[in-house]
Amino acid sequence: MDYKYICDQVCVLAEEVGGFLKSERDNLHDLKVETKGVHDYVTQFDKESERRIVHRLQQLLPEAGFITEENTIQVVKDKYNWIIDPLDGTTNFIHAFPVAAVSIALKEDDDIVVGVVYEMYRQECFYAYKGGGAYMNGNAIRVSGCKALNDSLLATGFPFTNFERLPQFMDYLQWSMQHTRGLRRLGSAATDLAYVACGRVDGFYEYNLKPYDVAAGAFIVQQAGGMNSDFAGGNNWLFGGEIVSAGANLFPHLLKSIKDKF
Repeated sequence: MDYKYICDQVCVLAEEVGGFLKSERDNLHDLKVETKGVHDYVTQFDKESERRIVHRLQQLLPEAGFITEENTIQVVKDKYNWIIDPLDGTTNFIHAFPVAAVSIALKEDDDIVVGVVYEMYRQECFYAYKGGGAYMNGNAIRVSGCKALNDSLLATGFPFTNFERLPQFMDYLQWSMQHTRGLRRLGSAATDLAYVACGRVDGFYEYNLKPYDVAAGAFIVQQAGGMNSDFAGGNNWLFGGEIVSAGANLFPHLLKSIKDKF
């Protein structure tokens, strides 16, 4: 398979869909918001964007299956599967808070081989393909070289539906406020991971995540020289619902601090 060609086509698609989303939101005052669960929302644009993405990807790679957020299609295949979040940051989008992304990844067997995250408000396309490095708008990117938590800026996501680990989360929040340069909560895990990949933040952690939240972004981190794991240090970050992601120098220190609290 020509991973670069696939990646290039997905970048074009992600930018088109991201442009559609931003244009529609900029010119719309009332959204049709549905509730999927506690504090978990979907708009008509999430669904329309997913339909557009699926249609184009079916043409690009007919043999592939789909793992999608909005369930416009769910057909898992043996070899290839697209993992799609058509609008990561829906709550931000509803409130016109300017952080939201389109996230598309291709999984071949057990490995991600293409990842694209398009942040629609800054019009930044982060992408990577197997063996090809990581890029943002045509420029190569790398994770930061930060070596110490005291020198790091971290990103995270606040619990909003699953509060079972809230005490541990708050304990770690208090600890990290005292032992890092600061914490940021953007409201889009895909964007958080893209920012790890390009060195804007040094590390990211969150629990209660889905595969489509992290598949593309975490792969881009890896291709940019970073590392990912679940909270236990294992490799179940894609389907395990939790992730620690950072540059290679910082990763063992961030992981240890997460293990100590969680």
